[in-house]
Amino acid sequence: MTEPALFDLTGHVSVVTGGNSGIGLGFARGLARAGADVCIVGRNAERNAEAAEILRGYGGRVLALACDVGDEQQVIDTIARTVDELGRIDSCFTNAGVMQDGTSFLETDLAEFRRVTSINLDAAFVTLREAAKVMVAQGDGGSLVATASLAARQGVPRGQSYAASKAGLIAVMNSIAVELGKHGIRANSVLPGWIETPMTDGVFGWDRFRERVRPRIPAKRWGRPDDFESVAVYLASPASSYHTGDTLMIDGGYSMF
Repeated sequence: MTEPALFDLTGHVSVVTGGNSGIGLGFARGLARAGADVCIVGRNAERNAEAAEILRGYGGRVLALACDVGDEQQVIDTIARTVDELGRIDSCFTNAGVMQDGTSFLETDLAEFRRVTSINLDAAFVTLREAAKVMVAQGDGGSLVATASLAARQGVPRGQSYAASKAGLIAVMNSIAVELGKHGIRANSVLPGWIETPMTDGVFGWDRFRERVRPRIPAKRWGRPDDFESVAVYLASPASSYHTGDTLMIDGGYSMF
């Protein structure tokens, strides 16, 4: 009997929130290059269309849906539409997120704290829940992946809400791994280091930041969205069938210092 190729995702359907740019687009590109059909989810319809055009160049089916992941019903409808149009869901990458506004801890009000956690944690929870419902109903397992952050492990000045949201997300993923393992569903978190994306433009624009942080990265460069292509393929594919409840640091070794 011929065994399936470890990294061939032909016939696989994946959902990627925040999939129209940055790390999310990196995930989506990797999946599409490996043969998967991909649904990218984002608020900006124009950026969705641009990303979808790139992904269609790899030959698979691509669905681009405008959705505010902070709206529970929109997420429910988006997952349902993905199944209607692509037939199933085999993996879900919850990547949509926001940064804190940069205020100090002493000046951050509860509204700002909740703005960040409502997207980075609450919206991710809803997305994962709805995708998992589909996977359980299908009966043949699946892979759930959450984009967390090194901020969940390291102190971040002026970033308490962001760090809390990402630490909470890791806890959610670990609990999902334990509860849904009996259904063949894996749940893992990816912890990016310093990655150059549209979301981090403001931070990377500070000369002092670049001068202090760049020398501490053993890989001797900043991370890029394309560094996440192979990560997505591994986590979605049969190659990771015994890998669950873990956090994968993709940081060029930065966290070793």
